[in-house]
Amino acid sequence: MKFNKICVLGLGYIGLPTASTFAAHGIPVVGVDVNPRVLETLRRGEVHIQEPGLHAAAEAALRSGMLTVAEKPVEADAFIIAVPTPFHDDKFGEQDGRKYKLADMRAVASAAEAIVPVLRKGNLVVLESTSPPRTTLDLLVPILEKSGLRAGRDFFLAYSPERVLPGQIMRELVENARVIGGITPESAQAGRDLYAVFVKGQIILSDATTAEMVKLMENTYRDINIAIANEFSRLAERFGVDVWEAVSIANLHPRVKILSPGPGVGGHCISVDPWFFVETAPDLANLIYAARTVNDAQPGYALELIKKAAGSLKGKKIAALGLAFKPDVDDLRESPAAEVAHLLLKEGAIVKAFEPFKPEGLPGIACVPTLAAALKDADAVVLLVNHTELRALTPEKLAAMTPARILVDMVNGWAGKDWAGAGFKIFRLGVRK
Repeated sequence: MKFNKICVLGLGYIGLPTASTFAAHGIPVVGVDVNPRVLETLRRGEVHIQEPGLHAAAEAALRSGMLTVAEKPVEADAFIIAVPTPFHDDKFGEQDGRKYKLADMRAVASAAEAIVPVLRKGNLVVLESTSPPRTTLDLLVPILEKSGLRAGRDFFLAYSPERVLPGQIMRELVENARVIGGITPESAQAGRDLYAVFVKGQIILSDATTAEMVKLMENTYRDINIAIANEFSRLAERFGVDVWEAVSIANLHPRVKILSPGPGVGGHCISVDPWFFVETAPDLANLIYAARTVNDAQPGYALELIKKAAGSLKGKKIAALGLAFKPDVDDLRESPAAEVAHLLLKEGAIVKAFEPFKPEGLPGIACVPTLAAALKDADAVVLLVNHTELRALTPEKLAAMTPARILVDMVNGWAGKDWAGAGFKIFRLGVRK
């Protein structure tokens, strides 16, 4: 199948890199977004997302005219839906006394509705947004068939999840294996034809629901692994063990790979996707539910460690270092570090946060543009994200920047340094003090 024009709906962390990559490979792309600020930024030739390699790729695509942006879809050969799938803020499911989060699929539904007027026979529609199982069949098919065309007969429909790591998106889009699940074998093959334009990794064809489940399985596996690491950190504190040492030793076993504990699990994938299993099969997803419960409670556990270190937090000046959901990225979505900052504020602490990759931070949290501003006049310093810049701080440098002598390290970024020699008292997650 040949593609002369592609329309990408959603110009966020996945949509914009995808659109830019197709454009770089010689296919005209129309990028669609409902956020006027995103469109205005791109029309100026600028980029609203921090991601290595993206600025150069997107700016080149915009400058060449191979990538243009619009408020709504236009006729094209292929449509890619890459919009967010967050939780509902005010709706929950419940079974047997267990409360669980529900996916908000309104953006996906709206994107599909927007395609209907321009959908033509022989087109391909691909959903990339991470979604609960059977979304392609049960949500997209009925909407798209409002066009009068039959899915799988008159147009092709597939699900192909992104499987990339923030900080490495531009490389992994090309190099990673990609699964394409069609509602028919012909739809899967059409998806292969589309992504073969730039994907160098293996392309695996399957059905739509299998592809949906594969994406959720990958992130749920990691979520469960992180949950056991977080639970190990709690057990280690009780037993007087350094969890970081114990994990490093356990991981010498050839069949063991325990991940690192921390203040929780964040990002728009690992902390979100497992709930889609719980939502669609609450009677079966028992282990998944338990892991989500552990990880969602970890920011509260981190708060207790800070209270143990600093005493009453009311009126205390806390320097919160890092707000991103993982090191060396600007992505604050579902960030446990941000949740810890919010919990500190609820306890009456005066919080100054420093996030080197996104200095403006988040609404509701006082963010400062420099490390020095966060540390000035602090009573305690909390390392929430293992950014390279923050991990590189030495006891001598930190001592010269702040009057605080209480440190709380949630990510083992400051291990192995002589903090006591510089007058600090350090508390580390997973290590009993």
